[in-house]
Amino acid sequence: MSENSAAEYWKANIRLVLGCLVVWFIVSYGCGILFADALNGIRLGGYKLGFWFAQQGSIYTFVVLIFFYASRMNKLDKQFKVDEQ
Repeated sequence: MSENSAAEYWKANIRLVLGCLVVWFIVSYGCGILFADALNGIRLGGYKLGFWFAQQGSIYTFVVLIFFYASRMNKLDKQFKVDEQ
């Protein structure tokens, strides 16, 4: 891999990581703490939505982000021809 290509690969990887961190922060801190009172007016499965995000939603979101990151990194690896196949 050339030096320019490696820099582009690293830049794309960092953009992906930062995007995942922003989503994770908004869901865990924003929905679970900052916006909990506003979300508590909505019920999900009998529980207030703010409470649900604080207890379960952020965990589910984190697991989905793991699979999303793995999928996008596989595509990025293939794009830059550094995949394991």
